[in-house]
Amino acid sequence: MYTEIVMDHFKNPRNVGSIENADGVGQVGNAKCGDIMKIYLKINDDIIEDAKFETFGCGSAIASSSMATELIIGKSINEAVEFSNKAVVEALGGLPPVKVHCSVLAEQAIKSALYDYAQKTNKVIKGLENYTPEDEEVHCH
Repeated sequence: MYTEIVMDHFKNPRNVGSIENADGVGQVGNAKCGDIMKIYLKINDDIIEDAKFETFGCGSAIASSSMATELIIGKSINEAVEFSNKAVVEALGGLPPVKVHCSVLAEQAIKSALYDYAQKTNKVIKGLENYTPEDEEVHCH
């Protein structure tokens, strides 16, 4: 049902925790289905130097958060804004169809954190010009 990569990121998640004085923080989720994801970004010269997460949810949500942070560390904010849930699913070697929404949560949390960074620094990030955190609604299965 779950790939070895998913199980590894669930049992040994990378980048768990928070970043004090983070440059961008994004939180998305739906308490009804129990998946809540918070991503913290440390950004220097528009490069994501560090990313941490706190996720309350199922194993797929934790694995998706872990993989997403791994994939965006070292990327520019412009590369990170293009980040998609498909990249998480591929890197994890696949997720069961009913768990794909967990990877969408990771994508949305990253966009939310980048939006927070843009608001704090008065930067315009291409791809987030018309974004508002309220746009992100997670549908439970």
